[in-house]
Amino acid sequence: MSDRPRDGAASAQGGAGPRGEAARSPAPAPPRHVVPPPGAQVWTGRASSRLQWGLAAVGVGCLALGIDLAVDMTWPGGVVPRIMSVVGCVAVGLLVLFGTLAFVHVEVKVENDTLEVRCGHAGVPRRRIHLRDVVHAEHAPRVTPRHWGGWGYRWRPEKGTAVVIRRGEGLVLRLGDGRLFTVTVDDAEAAVHHIRARLHALRAA
Repeated sequence: MSDRPRDGAASAQGGAGPRGEAARSPAPAPPRHVVPPPGAQVWTGRASSRLQWGLAAVGVGCLALGIDLAVDMTWPGGVVPRIMSVVGCVAVGLLVLFGTLAFVHVEVKVENDTLEVRCGHAGVPRRRIHLRDVVHAEHAPRVTPRHWGGWGYRWRPEKGTAVVIRRGEGLVLRLGDGRLFTVTVDDAEAAVHHIRARLHALRAA
């Protein structure tokens, strides 16, 4: 008998090799879904104060009184008292007017790993904080001017800074230097959840 394999067996073995390798090769991985970066998400919130509008009306009244004194020709006193009265009323009116209109409302925006706070229609004063400088964010159920010594943009050496335009809930950020930044804003709890998610994404990157 001959030891040579028959042609049929050889072709069968030769054909089985490629088919076996194809069977053992892994299937192509399914396409991965591209997840948009968390930094593309934006959270915005704001808060307003009716009290500031009332104080602004007082400023308008002082300003109008100064103008009325300036054009009143029946002023019984001398020129110097009249000038002092006009300047005093106008100065007080402008200070009260611009000081209150700057804090009629506040806007908070979290975008691209940055938190920005803008006050009033002109957007000043303005504060920008990078989330990499934030250690922790928490929700304050009640923030009052008594906690910070008044309305507006406040600073206390033992606590930090705050933007307080009304009583109510607020957002509190603990910064890397240990100080706090507080801002009164509506739906502050949602802002806290958003910032915490961004902080987690930044630390995991």
